[in-house]
Amino acid sequence: MAVKYFTPEGLLQPTPYHHVAVGTGTTHVHVSGQVARRADGTPVAPGDLAGQVAEALRNTAVGLAGAGASFADVLRLTFYVTRWSPEKIGDFMAGVEAVAEEIGLRLPMPPASLIGVDHLFEPDVLVEVEATALLD
Repeated sequence: MAVKYFTPEGLLQPTPYHHVAVGTGTTHVHVSGQVARRADGTPVAPGDLAGQVAEALRNTAVGLAGAGASFADVLRLTFYVTRWSPEKIGDFMAGVEAVAEEIGLRLPMPPASLIGVDHLFEPDVLVEVEATALLD
């Protein structure tokens, strides 16, 4: 594995992600924003934040696998969530936890940011996930 995750003493703990990732590979993999859509464009989990988080992460796993990577190689995740408010964290984490084992996403997650946005490219899209990975 080309990535080491850790959270140094002195940083906020516990969090659902590590604060630091150190990558030592040479091939960078960037997976664009993945949403809760099947390959044919069919929406998955309309109106359900947890369901959309899970499906967007599944699609991210497919993108990583296409490049020969997995969540073990991920340096950073970025989540964009529409109309974010702190009371949505339970639904957000439920989506992460529901799919983590299935897709090989270890918890706590790699360093991650959750960014609240007004809207994404379609009104039914509640979440988008981007990943950056590093391979040897």
